[in-house]
Amino acid sequence: MIPLPEDNSMPSWMEYLDTLPSLGEHWVDTSKSRGNPVVLADTLGANLKAKTALTGSLLLSKRIAKLSPEQNIGLLLPTTAGGLLSGMAVMILGKTLVPLNYTAPLDGMISAIEQADLKTVYTSSKFLEKCNARGIDLTPLADKVKLIMLEDVNASIPTWEKVLTLLSCKLFSAKAIKRHYCAKPDLDSTAVILFSSGSEGDPKGVMLSHKNILANVKQVSKILNAHDGDIILANLPIFHSFGMTACLFLPLLERIRVICHPDPTDVVIIAKTVRQNKATLLFGTSSFFRLYIKNPKVKAEDLATIRLTVAGAEKLQSEVSAAFFKRFNKIIYEGYGCTELSPVATVNTPFPNLESDHLKDNNKPGSVGKPIPGTLLRIADPDSLEPLALGTAGMIMVAGPQVMKGYLGNQELTDSVIKEIDGKRWYVTGDKGSVDEDNFLHIEDRYARFAKISGEMIGLGTVERILREVLNDEEIEILAINVPDPKKGEMIVILTTHELEERELRPKLLAGGLNNLSLPAAYIAVDDLPKLGSGKADFATAKEVARQAIFSRSA
Repeated sequence: MIPLPEDNSMPSWMEYLDTLPSLGEHWVDTSKSRGNPVVLADTLGANLKAKTALTGSLLLSKRIAKLSPEQNIGLLLPTTAGGLLSGMAVMILGKTLVPLNYTAPLDGMISAIEQADLKTVYTSSKFLEKCNARGIDLTPLADKVKLIMLEDVNASIPTWEKVLTLLSCKLFSAKAIKRHYCAKPDLDSTAVILFSSGSEGDPKGVMLSHKNILANVKQVSKILNAHDGDIILANLPIFHSFGMTACLFLPLLERIRVICHPDPTDVVIIAKTVRQNKATLLFGTSSFFRLYIKNPKVKAEDLATIRLTVAGAEKLQSEVSAAFFKRFNKIIYEGYGCTELSPVATVNTPFPNLESDHLKDNNKPGSVGKPIPGTLLRIADPDSLEPLALGTAGMIMVAGPQVMKGYLGNQELTDSVIKEIDGKRWYVTGDKGSVDEDNFLHIEDRYARFAKISGEMIGLGTVERILREVLNDEEIEILAINVPDPKKGEMIVILTTHELEERELRPKLLAGGLNNLSLPAAYIAVDDLPKLGSGKADFATAKEVARQAIFSRSA
């Protein structure tokens, strides 16, 4: 393994990444290093040693090469051993992986298929059956693309070939295996196309290069202080950037044992799996961690071996963090990023400051942490993009080797968010935040999440924060949405999982810091807040729910 750079500067990391192999080649190198321990398991019964896992990916890569001569390969699989090895098989071939979001509306999936010009999608008949049982009918996709079942692929591989390939993995050097099986793509070529969640509109295809993904894997590995005894409990979907890095590439490329479970909401089984396997690393979203708190079957002793719990993808709610610590005696460390950043840009950790010699906790509650190695932050005026003074809130911009190549088939949109300044490629995140004197990043809201009421811009995140403080109940979930108002331009509507009384809340919200313009105009009770498969709020659906509810009331 090539040692990580000791210097955490962006130039050092850029130089370091040029020395690395492609993702597929890296997988072979990792699998051939340090003996043959169990590296990959799942709750469906898989329990694979390093050479066996490599064998599986090599066998599958040969079939994909034969069945799918095109460059872009679709994947419609959950977070299981089969799903992870399928992803690595695509990397071995130097092709471009396109994981499809099976929780998205059908038209969103079809849009992704058409944008990526997919011809074949690899999936599983058992998985499709389970989706159908949950009311997710994916069979119409067969009209748009050829669906290839992994069960059929596996059945087509003769036993002698499996045995021979396993022996080759055990006896041959990594160099020989790479020469026989691996393509040698340029590190700047597109390795993965991830379609953004569509939380605020139509999904966009984010192109991530081998270098982007390798950078983020190495950056995250360094700040997590990962070691040989670590075990990742992987339950986030790999169609989402957080799950792709934390549950697929990070464990397989860094030789961190990983145990997969395909459903992040199935917290009882997850907790049982953590306890039985003594897992040490757990990743999730605020919404998913709330489920651990709410389920009485999840006990503190179930999560006793977890040494690090990291939240991302959406804002970590303070009541979730507090209740999780009270229930399990575990701090949730919050990070920040987005698909366009592969995805991690900043994170809190309990470990010493990696940029100095003194021992210091790198966690500041309420922040989303410090920049990870090789990453720069810039807080800028949202119009001019000129830098603002320390502590002043503005547009968050990020530079580093993890910044995406661009959006698939949309150079105009790419140019609107990637800015070349002082020789560096900066990604304009669309988020509003500030950096404090200790270099911790604080998020206020997305610039898109503002309501314009009587000419005044009101942050929906601020409304949510004050309402949560007033309610002081972790059981109640809320989401602030802006909808059109013929008199004031827009109004704020609160979707909530409990019945809330506007007259009772009004004086408390005013006392808490809201003014009359920022008071919610309505509270709409729903069984569940609209969420995407990644656990993030589905703003597009939420807006439609709020709009229809207001329309029904006024009709």
